[in-house]
Amino acid sequence: MAKPKSAPVKGAKTTWKSAFKRDWQLYLLLLVPLVLVFVFSYAAYPGMRMVFMNYKPAKGYAGSEWVGLDIFKKIFKDADFLRALRNSLVFNFLDLIIGTPIPIFLALLLNELRYPKFKKLSQTVLYLPHFLSWAIIGSVAYQLFKPSSGLVNILLTNMGQEAVPFLTEKWHWAVTYLLIGVWQTMGWGTIMYLAGITSISGELYEAAMIDGAGRWKRMWHITLPGIKPTIITLLIINLGRVMNSNYERLAVFGNSQVKDFQYQLAIYIYEKGLGNSQFSMATAVGVFQSVIGVILVLAADRFAKALGEDGLI
Repeated sequence: MAKPKSAPVKGAKTTWKSAFKRDWQLYLLLLVPLVLVFVFSYAAYPGMRMVFMNYKPAKGYAGSEWVGLDIFKKIFKDADFLRALRNSLVFNFLDLIIGTPIPIFLALLLNELRYPKFKKLSQTVLYLPHFLSWAIIGSVAYQLFKPSSGLVNILLTNMGQEAVPFLTEKWHWAVTYLLIGVWQTMGWGTIMYLAGITSISGELYEAAMIDGAGRWKRMWHITLPGIKPTIITLLIINLGRVMNSNYERLAVFGNSQVKDFQYQLAIYIYEKGLGNSQFSMATAVGVFQSVIGVILVLAADRFAKALGEDGLI
């Protein structure tokens, strides 16, 4: 009969060797994602030195000329970059402003449902678009919103209304682009807020019901304050992405008639980097996006702490 392992003495200091010997299987499993993160996230960092070089692939790093900050000066004087920066900021902030309250509202509604099967079905339907690629979403959107043969415009013309240029006129395109983006992401946010709601003590709701608080008052005074840390955390995370545009989303919905709004930083990087082989400029814009994103996250985190909330850092 094997001798059982003795339980660790309470208060005894655990050494690294004893911890590794006890949990070596877990450390081995953890090694795989750590290697992947290092290779794909950190191993490329030495290549960012090309932002200070007039990088030529044929010459490599050794043969390319060092130019200091000239690449950044060239970018900030480029009218295309300024246009892409403006569009990225406007559309990403609109994504943030429109996309933040809708998942909260849906989570509050789902939390109040008392029929479990319908609640689970609703969660699945809302969350499903999160797994769809933008290529699939774009193809469905074109079938629905084509100027003449789209299902929505066919219904409008049959009702005696004029067809709406959802995808061919820039202002209609902007509304369509934003609403489809909110539809694609709202399920993820809803699930996160529902998870936050489950951590709220049921005793608070019971006490409120005894005091005569109705459903809406319980939602306003208990549920919303209870998920406030989740709201702030997701806002901080999303704020760090306002400089980043989704190239696949822009490419799927873009066309020459809406390029004034479609031309964002992801398109700019693609055209400069792969289209014109200006790899230094494309990398410099990527570095600029990352730096601004980090600054925004730190500022939002500091602001959250000033309000008395726990930040991310």
